[in-house]
Order: sequence, then structure tokens, then C-alpha cells
Amino acid sequence: MSADDDWFERRTHAWRDWSLDELHAAKGATRVSLVVPARNEAATVGDVVTRCREVLLETAELVDEIVVIDSDSTDATFEVASDAGAVVHRAAEIRPELGSHRGKGEAMWKSLFVTSGDVTVFMDADLVDWDTHFVPGLLGPLLTDPSVQLVKGFYERPGEAGAYEGGRVTELVARPLIALLFPPLAGLVQPLAGEWAVRRDHFAQLSVPTGYAVELAALVDTWRTRGVDAIAQVDLGRRAHSHQPLLDLGAMATQILTAAWARSTHSHHADQVPLTQYLPGSGEAGATPHRLEVPVVERPPAVAWL
Repeated sequence: MSADDDWFERRTHAWRDWSLDELHAAKGATRVSLVVPARNEAATVGDVVTRCREVLLETAELVDEIVVIDSDSTDATFEVASDAGAVVHRAAEIRPELGSHRGKGEAMWKSLFVTSGDVTVFMDADLVDWDTHFVPGLLGPLLTDPSVQLVKGFYERPGEAGAYEGGRVTELVARPLIALLFPPLAGLVQPLAGEWAVRRDHFAQLSVPTGYAVELAALVDTWRTRGVDAIAQVDLGRRAHSHQPLLDLGAMATQILTAAWARSTHSHHADQVPLTQYLPGSGEAGATPHRLEVPVVERPPAVAWL
């Protein structure tokens, strides 16, 4: 049995392993924040907030606050989330003296300044096939095992060819990177999953990429600083959301590659990486080059400002 197989056996759980009553008893005085980073998700964020508020905050009393961090939305995300009962903050308006960057990781980093939980659960705002058991499942290892610092969710992500075919960047970028550079993390089913939970004091000590590399960076840095057994994963069942266009995935992959490169034996200090993509064109060339400056900024550990 390889080291990652051994970790998989020890640290893999299912959301059904704990009842709500068991988790409520284990929670005790621990405060739990549910944070939903969102950008232009007016169509789905209201349902995410409403269902979680009714079941987890008001009925099960497992969550103490639901906070949406609006990352420069141009639609009604802020208003919809607020009407659904969340506390909503615009990322750019949180600690403005620290500046502002666009991206999912930035919203998560900024959430540390406006939440009070000892444990933070992150949930994407664009879910369309999910249930509220996601949150209790992620809390299980953290509330029952003090050695666990970070919990990743995994689930079926249906694609055209099967149950796990929905994660293109995971399979083509993240998993090969882990195999090459960070093999102790190979037991993670979905290293880029947007549903995960972390202890506040641990997250505040991590460097946080402002874009889509936040999940991979958190895993690598947790393994490096706390050991692989500080990470657990939980099978959450099934999840679906809308898929991003291929060219958008190119920028996501660039951010993930940059964060991995910086955490390997190499280093990277630029704030942007130039990515050339090709769009369908007219005329003899048949393709039009498009240059995209992909932001790859990292926020330093937030603990210095808390």
C-alpha cells in the first residue's frame, strides 16, 4: 500500500458518518461561519443561502452566520443574497486600506476580516444539484478530531462520459501537478473542490492566491506546515454547476500552475502571467491571437492584520 493509499483509508469519510445531533453536541461553543464567495451568481445564490439558513442556522443551529462575499458582481448578486438572509459584503469594501484584487481567493481572504467563526465552511454560489448535507459533512472531521485543520469535499460531478467527468482542470492540470510535485496529496479525489472547510486560525496563517489557485495552495501549504494527516476529505454525494468556457479554463489553469510552480523548488514573483489564446478568425490566417494578462497575485497570511 502506498503512502497516499494509506492516507485515503485513514482520512476519507462520508457525509452520513455523523448525524446532526452528534455534530451539534460536538460543536459546543465552537462558532461556525458559512462563507459563499460569489460573482454574478444572482440566479443561484439566493437558493444556496435560503436553504442553508433554514436548515443549518435556524433548525439545526449548526451554523452561526452565513456571509456572502460579493466579488465585483455586475448583476443583482448582492441584493438577492441579502434578501435571502445572508450578511453580504463587497470584497472591495472590506479593509480597503489593504487594496483589492479580483478573484475567488481574494473573496475568501477578505472573509477573515468580516466573520467570527472558529471554523469556516466555504461553498460555491453556483450550485444547481446539491443539498444542505454538504455543510455538516465538511464539519464532521473538524468538530470531532482536533488534529484536522482542513477538510475537502468530493462528489460526483457529472459530465458527458461519466460521474467524475465534470472537472476538466482537475484532471488535466491539478492531478498531474500533484503527481509530479506533491505526491503525498495524490489521495485527494477532488483537490480543486469549491466546498471545503478550515480552522480560522490555520487559514489566517496561509498565503492565499487571489484567483482560482486558492484551493490547491491551501492543500499544499497545509501539508507542508501541518502534515498530510491535518487534511481530511468527505464524500458529499453529487454536485453539479454550470461549466465554464474552455478559454476561461485556460486562465484558471494558468493560475493553478503558477501557484504550484511557486510552491515547488522554483519561484514566481510576477503579479501577472501573459497567456496567448487563439480565437476563431476570418481571412487567410483562420485564427486571431488574443493576449490575456492572467492575475496571479497572492495575499500574505492575514494573521498580521487580525
